[in-house]
Amino acid sequence: MGTPVTAGQPVAAPPAAGSPATGSPTTGSPAAAPPGALREFYENPEIPASSGPDRAWRMARLLAAALRGTPSPACILDLGCGDGAAAEVAVRHNPGHRVVGLDWSASALAEARRLGLTVIRAGVDPPGLPFATESADVVIMSELIEHLVDTDSALDEVFRVLRPGGSLLLSTPNLAAWYNRGLVALGVQPVFSEVSLRGVYGRPGHQVAGHLHLFTRRALVQLLTARGFGRVTVTGARYHDVPRPLRPVDRAFCAWPGAASILLARAVKA
Repeated sequence: MGTPVTAGQPVAAPPAAGSPATGSPTTGSPAAAPPGALREFYENPEIPASSGPDRAWRMARLLAAALRGTPSPACILDLGCGDGAAAEVAVRHNPGHRVVGLDWSASALAEARRLGLTVIRAGVDPPGLPFATESADVVIMSELIEHLVDTDSALDEVFRVLRPGGSLLLSTPNLAAWYNRGLVALGVQPVFSEVSLRGVYGRPGHQVAGHLHLFTRRALVQLLTARGFGRVTVTGARYHDVPRPLRPVDRAFCAWPGAASILLARAVKA
């Protein structure tokens, strides 16, 4: 998972005004820092900042489909880019386009810069993303929305910076994943859900992920529609941490997005 884009002053200048496929950055006062507990959590070096190879390749393929027919160079914003591993895969497999990574974690962005990526330390909280209105062709939110305090404002910002016809590519864990349905029936806390930033309680697993919101397919579609997006399509993807004997089952459930481990959404700005 990438660390979330929440807030903070940029530590690298945004792309210059009028540079290819970026448009000019917006101006405004610095965004407020996230709450202390969240700030400390995401700057903890023990918290993974990488999306992992499965998620990186998955998003690269989704991006290629979204860019089909889009003239280059297109502007792609990767919100919550973390250490840039996924963005680097996207750059390699979608040449000719400009990818800009945004994140709050300074340590994660330092890793992303080592990969040669264009990165900005910025947030989706007021005053919002440091990009002009209708300046992006694609916005990526890979395993990010579940970490945000204010999902509505974040999606409003994404809608603002997207050009008409631009796409939001979003992935998030599914609260109604096939195994979660069974766990809840047995009185077990669902996988992906959190009750604490300090430890895992009542559910399988050992890694605290910092998830603040969880979505079903229906809730995700309704939220995106309410924020003005159209042509929302959702597919399913497998979860890399499913025990090996159960992976064929998890793969089979990808055909039923409502019960798949991961929700992959593409939403278009009309």
